[in-house]
Amino acid sequence: MLRSCAARLHALGALRGLPGAARPPARSPGPARRSLFLEADFHKDSSLPKPSWSKDMRLLFDQFMKKCEDGSWTRLPFYSYKAVQNVHDFIAFIHGSLPSTAKLVDKEQLSQAQIFTESFKDGLGFEYVMFYNDAEKRTVCLFQGGPHLQGMPGFLHGGAVATMIDATVGMSAIKAEGLVMTANLNINFKRPVPLCSVVVINSHLDKTEGRKLFISCDVRSVDETTLYSEATSSPSSRRKCGPSPAPLTRC
Repeated sequence: MLRSCAARLHALGALRGLPGAARPPARSPGPARRSLFLEADFHKDSSLPKPSWSKDMRLLFDQFMKKCEDGSWTRLPFYSYKAVQNVHDFIAFIHGSLPSTAKLVDKEQLSQAQIFTESFKDGLGFEYVMFYNDAEKRTVCLFQGGPHLQGMPGFLHGGAVATMIDATVGMSAIKAEGLVMTANLNINFKRPVPLCSVVVINSHLDKTEGRKLFISCDVRSVDETTLYSEATSSPSSRRKCGPSPAPLTRC
């Protein structure tokens, strides 16, 4: 399953401009790099509590925020993005990464696109927040699936669960190695997830081998006694997306 580069850049936005986070070292003077093709709306952090969050979601959020106080865990904010005028930069990005796919990209449609997990109104679709522990190379996603994500009556669609597994595994890879694309994702669905319930998605980077990352993940109930799904990403393949060494032009 190939994860879209747009989704990767959305996730990468969670790694930049974090309140209180250490700033990267200053770069030596050189030609200014243009933004790839997206800009963030930093006025809305969609990972903060909302009225649509359930009591379980708020309780888990508060517990993890408590863990963040000693610096062992970090909340990863998510900001919405909108397309900007230099869409041709993205086309160049695709040409460098996936040449055979580049001709399928429609510039007009791209300008109207938005991140899949942000395409529902609050409370109806994907409600989630992620936390990261660098020492453990572990990403935890608290996910509440809304009523518009129904598959079998009363339960979340398996594709919605897979989407959030993919996003969480991807964040583990991004935090470890930078921009990546999923080469392989295997999911074993153990039990259906009740609609509108809260689950904990736990992803861990097991090892790296050259350009390959091996990541494991599971989806459990709030009390962690019920296992809903298990997944592995083995491997996540990183590719050069062009001659530029800039982080936003590598996947």
